[in-house]
Amino acid sequence: MKASRLAAAAAVAGSAVLLLCSPAFAHVSVQPEGTAAKGGYAVVNFRVPNERDNASTTQLEVNFPADAPLSSVMPQKVDGWKITVTKSKLAKPLEVHGRQISEAVSKVTWTAEDKGIEPGFIEQFPVSLGALPENADQMVFKAIQTYSNKEVVRWIEVQKEGAEEPENPAPVLALSAADDHAHGSSAAASSGKSGDAEPAAATTEASDSSDGTDTTARVLGVVGIVVGAAGVAYGVLAGRRRTTDAS
Repeated sequence: MKASRLAAAAAVAGSAVLLLCSPAFAHVSVQPEGTAAKGGYAVVNFRVPNERDNASTTQLEVNFPADAPLSSVMPQKVDGWKITVTKSKLAKPLEVHGRQISEAVSKVTWTAEDKGIEPGFIEQFPVSLGALPENADQMVFKAIQTYSNKEVVRWIEVQKEGAEEPENPAPVLALSAADDHAHGSSAAASSGKSGDAEPAAATTEASDSSDGTDTTARVLGVVGIVVGAAGVAYGVLAGRRRTTDAS
């Protein structure tokens, strides 16, 4: 009985570790630096893990939602990657700061100039964008990931309410409620070249570095808790066994 209890504790710990290492943690995703407020501007990171053991990720293509065109999309340069920005004509021009914009960025493509994202690594691609829609709670970006062996993974499936997570979910950016601070930063972010979609260097390199390690830290922290719990369970069982033997 005691042996079976110990085995059960070990199984729980093992299951937690496997859960943390499941494919759900390896999806292409998008996360803001700070908050992404409705009507404001934000810097977001498209995070791309390599899910293969025998191939590198050599290209990422991110498609922007046509139903919520953005007047400003400025990708930050990433060492070892070529950036291509594709614009499309708008059916209805946007009015931004008193001027009409007839086209908007529809796609940004990053192509590796060297090895790309090798197995066991993750890369993030920062983009400054805005003005974010005011009448939506989220934005869906469909992404296409290409490997060095020509394999293509399409992260384009939209999560349906009440349904299980799809196999290849599209990256989703959650939008927070609009606030004065967000609108104040909008003017600063869009000054000068509000409609320019050419690559531009951002000033958030320090936060980029820290963001790149947060997932690993969280995983290691939870694994430590699970292993510690298993150790406590083992100690309790061992103590009971010694007490029984002594009596």
